[in-house]
Amino acid sequence: MSTDYDGRQYVGIDLHRRRSVIVRMTPEGEQLDWVRIDNDPVALGLELAKAGPDPEVVLEATYGWYWAVDALQAAGARVHLAHPLGVKGFAYRRVKNDVRDAADLCDLLRMGRLPEAYIASPGERELRELVRHRAKLVALRAGLKAQVHGVLAKQGLLPEVSDVFGQAGMAWLRRAPLDLVYRQRLLSLLELIDAYDGEVELFRAMIANRFTGHRGYRVIQQISGVGPTFAAIFIAEIGDIDRFARPEKLTCWAGLTPRHRESDTTVRRGPITKQGSTLVRWAAVEACQRTRAGTKLAADRARIIAARGRNIGVVAAARKLLTYVYYGLRDGEIRALAKGVA
Repeated sequence: MSTDYDGRQYVGIDLHRRRSVIVRMTPEGEQLDWVRIDNDPVALGLELAKAGPDPEVVLEATYGWYWAVDALQAAGARVHLAHPLGVKGFAYRRVKNDVRDAADLCDLLRMGRLPEAYIASPGERELRELVRHRAKLVALRAGLKAQVHGVLAKQGLLPEVSDVFGQAGMAWLRRAPLDLVYRQRLLSLLELIDAYDGEVELFRAMIANRFTGHRGYRVIQQISGVGPTFAAIFIAEIGDIDRFARPEKLTCWAGLTPRHRESDTTVRRGPITKQGSTLVRWAAVEACQRTRAGTKLAADRARIIAARGRNIGVVAAARKLLTYVYYGLRDGEIRALAKGVA
């Protein structure tokens, strides 16, 4: 196999947790070499050096891709991130192995058919880590609170207050007549919830500090239903708003647009795709349900719910809310709000 090619090379990497396979190709598709390496930035850089100056490199947006992209960019490569949904057809080949996977990524890139994913900057990734971890902490805390209600239900107790975890609710829990084992479990759950409360507050403060002075962060909080938490989610997950040419691209990326299946003269449109950022989609749906009465967003939601049902009305309102977010982040203002039509 020839390895002395001097022109621009294409490099495909099948990235795994411990080891990866690297394939080098010419622009014409001739495979020059392949190698399996232990995952290490130095080893990756040494192999990339064999591809000459400014190689075009592609890897899939798989588990733990951050370090590899950073190492490749530091070594001077033009890095492309393959979207996992766009290359899932690899799994249906008769022969599937790491070398074929890396070579197929190379082929898609050199032929201009690669479905690319967005490469977030290191700063954007840090924001995402903060926002996602806080969301995970809140979800875990919610699970603990559900267990508290489960313990009460097993003892046949109905809370005497609406909020069991408020001041009055905690006082009621402390005097609730529970058997010893259930009392011990309840106390353990309350201690864990208290610990999670502290961690959630810590990360809330860290996120708020990161967004100090961020114009878009302030602007999109003008949208009814969008507070500091949702605003942080939108900015961290969306990243560079300029990568979306228009708001419809953003709502499609968030998985809030209907499925479209077309063949000849037959067209079928189904439920929303739900392909995209789960956190953005959740935040948009939650925020649009918290809009103040009297706003156009709330009126539109109510009108569509009355005509088409609750789910369709809420999703339509979520798309509209993301449209406001798009213009707020892109322009630094939301003219529909300024004109009083939103």
